[in-house]
Amino acid sequence: MLSKVEEIKLISRCVLGDDRRAFGMLVEAYQPRLRRFFMNLTLGDEYLSDDLAQETFIKAYIELRSFRGMSRFGTWLFRIGYNEFYSHKRSEHATSGLEQAPERAASPIDSSEISMDVKTAMAQLSEIERTVVTLFYIDDMPVKQIATITGLNQSTLRSHLHRAKEKMAKTLKQE
Repeated sequence: MLSKVEEIKLISRCVLGDDRRAFGMLVEAYQPRLRRFFMNLTLGDEYLSDDLAQETFIKAYIELRSFRGMSRFGTWLFRIGYNEFYSHKRSEHATSGLEQAPERAASPIDSSEISMDVKTAMAQLSEIERTVVTLFYIDDMPVKQIATITGLNQSTLRSHLHRAKEKMAKTLKQE
């Protein structure tokens, strides 16, 4: 993970010198985390996760001049990704009434029983609950940073975390 100073240097190189290699370094630093974030939100759909990650990085590159440095680059990037995911869900919802698209088979990430149990438990959560669980437990982000990304206030976010833990525990006990 890059330090804040390294991020600022790379962003400066991108903005001032249109240095695409510097942006490539930012992509390399954040791509695994962003992709994992989307894999959890999409319940393992690799193709959709890759598409969303790519769209997120494209939007981040285009809007990089608007980055003010008030938060870490990662927080800003995940906010773009979060918005991208929900834009996709809205457009998917809008078209679902017109035509049912064939369901894409998600490629298995890990076939172990534990992984499947966790996937099953995650599938029982609402999208917002999956989002906060992924950011808090998997990406190890603090509540304040998640609140910035999602736009939720911290107490609401803690409620979602609590409910998600209860739902997952109930699902895992049943398994």
